[in-house]
Amino acid sequence: MACYRHVDLSPLLLPVDLESQLVPGTFANAVHHRVDDLDLSAFDMHYRNDDNGAPAHSPANLLKVVLLAYSQGLISSRRIETACRDNVLFIAISGDAKPHFTTIADFVRT
Repeated sequence: MACYRHVDLSPLLLPVDLESQLVPGTFANAVHHRVDDLDLSAFDMHYRNDDNGAPAHSPANLLKVVLLAYSQGLISSRRIETACRDNVLFIAISGDAKPHFTTIADFVRT
């Protein structure tokens, strides 16, 4: 069984309520709620970190970030990483996870 990082939509050091950034009726809100309904268990065999290793970013979380980025014309994994650090909408949808560009590129490739 794969071990994934916990996504917290209420980080303690940000003075912004991340959940309120995902406005109902927007594409970001739809992605945030609809991706959780998908069966992404096929990705579990890609991660073999249940006994040792650091927790991985959740495939659902990465899919949310990639779909939102593609909808805004961001296709470079480095630009997506920058958006996850700097753009409040990406911070909200990723739960302030800040995935590395190689993680994003590997996910898209897989």
